[in-house]
Amino acid sequence: MPRARRGSAGRRAKNRVLKAAKGYRGSRSKLYRVAKEATRRSSLFSYRHRRMKKRDYRSLWIVRIRAACEARGISYSRFMGALIQKEVGLNRSVLAAMAVEDPACFDRLVELAKASSA
Repeated sequence: MPRARRGSAGRRAKNRVLKAAKGYRGSRSKLYRVAKEATRRSSLFSYRHRRMKKRDYRSLWIVRIRAACEARGISYSRFMGALIQKEVGLNRSVLAAMAVEDPACFDRLVELAKASSA
């Protein structure tokens, strides 16, 4: 029985992998076997880090809000608890931007939170 080879389908598959590995360093962009492993790993890391990026941003926002709250004499947890209790519909992204770019408005929110917790 003759040996079956994939012909043009195999060449297309290899070219797809090598095209995805374009710009990689050394043999990772030239040799199919190495490029296949490199692209597989890169797609795995990109999938994982798209999710981690969301966690990283949330923790950055919390750090910024916490620093702004501590400078104004209220803890982060009391501040957030008071905002939830008063039904202020601002998320952490907006609050962090406000703490950095519009301190006067953030001060009013802190006063609201302090009045609520007192």
